[in-house]
Amino acid sequence: MTAPVTSPVPRHHHQPAATAPLEPIAIAPSDQTLALLETRRSLPLRALVEPGPDAAALDRMLAIAARVPDHGRLVPWRFIVLEGEARAAAGDRLDALYAAQNPGLGPDKAHMWRDYLLRAPVTVVVVSRTDAAAKIPAFNQILSAGAAAMNLVVAATAMGFSALWLLKWPGRDPDAAALLGVDAAEKVAGFIHIGRPAARAEDRPRPSLDAVVTRWHPEG
Repeated sequence: MTAPVTSPVPRHHHQPAATAPLEPIAIAPSDQTLALLETRRSLPLRALVEPGPDAAALDRMLAIAARVPDHGRLVPWRFIVLEGEARAAAGDRLDALYAAQNPGLGPDKAHMWRDYLLRAPVTVVVVSRTDAAAKIPAFNQILSAGAAAMNLVVAATAMGFSALWLLKWPGRDPDAAALLGVDAAEKVAGFIHIGRPAARAEDRPRPSLDAVVTRWHPEG
C-alpha cells in the first residue's frame, strides 16, 4: 500500500498570531506646561541679566535640548557654551576679525561683538553637523538641530530664565564661526542667549489658524 503524497509546508507559512488591540495609556495633561508654551515670549538681549544658570542648571537644559526627534540617531547637532570670561575673549577675537573684514570701521564699533556676547550671562551656540553620507535626508538633520535649539529655549524658560535665539554675523560668517570652534563642514543654527528676565514681555500678534492651517481631503 502506497502512502499518500503530501506537499511539505514551508516553514515561513503560518497563520499570523492573534494580537489584542492596543489600549491607550492614561496620561494626565500638564496644564503648567501648556500655559508656558501658550505664553512663552522672547525678551530683547538687554533684558537678560545675571545671575545666569549655574553648571547643574545649564547641564539640565542641555540634556533636555538633546531630547529631540533624531531620525537614524545621528545626533546631527552639538553645543558650544560661552560663559564667564570666555565671552569677552571670544568677543575680542570676533572684533579683530570684523575690523579686518571692514576697513575704516568707526571707533564706536570697535568692541561691538565683545559687548554683544557680554550682554547675556550665558550663550549656547547650537551647531548643525549634517552627515552627508547618511541615508537620512540632510533637511531632516537640519530640522533636528532646530528642534534642539527650540528645546533649549523652552527648557530655559521652564526653569525660570529667559532665552533669545539669534543668528547674527558671528554665526553666519564661516571665519567668525571657526573662531568659536565650528568646523568648516558645520553650520551655526543659532546663538541661544540665556539670563534672568529683567522685564515682562508683551505678546506680539500671532497668525490665526485659518491663515496657516489647511486640512487635506480627497477630491471628489
